[in-house]
Amino acid sequence: MTNPQPIATAPKDGRKVTVFWTDRDGQENESVAQYRSLDRLKSAGGEWDASDEGWWAYVDSDTLKRIQPHGWKPPGGEDDDE
Repeated sequence: MTNPQPIATAPKDGRKVTVFWTDRDGQENESVAQYRSLDRLKSAGGEWDASDEGWWAYVDSDTLKRIQPHGWKPPGGEDDDE
């Protein structure tokens, strides 16, 4: 497994990247996520505020959730199946 980089260094331009985060049960997760700025959220429609800005990932096939990742890896790592 590739060592994760600090989440502070992850791109916040709307690209999807693999992130590492811990859920409320203490389970470590690896998910594809996207940073969504407040401007990006508002442009999609709906009512959003500053607390909605952040990293978003599907936690199952139907549920999109805002998460707090602690690390990320760039695409094309040695673990990727291409």
